[in-house]
Amino acid sequence: MAKKSMLTETAVRIGSAAGKIDGRAHNAAHKAAKAAHVLRQELAQMTKQVDALKKQLTKSTKRLKRALK
Repeated sequence: MAKKSMLTETAVRIGSAAGKIDGRAHNAAHKAAKAAHVLRQELAQMTKQVDALKKQLTKSTKRLKRALK
C-alpha cells in the first residue's frame, strides 16, 4: 500500500477536525433550539396563569366593593 503524502495526511486531519467542530456546533444549535421551544411553552403557561389570576382579582375586587357599600 502506498504511503500518503504528508500534505494529504494533513488535509485529512484538518478535514476531520473541521467535521467534528461542525457536528458539535450543530448539536449545540439543536439543543439551544430545543431549550428555546421549552421556554416558549413555559412562558405561554405562565401567561395563562397570570391571566387567570388577573380575572380572579377583578372578581374579588368587585365583590369587595359591593360588600363595602
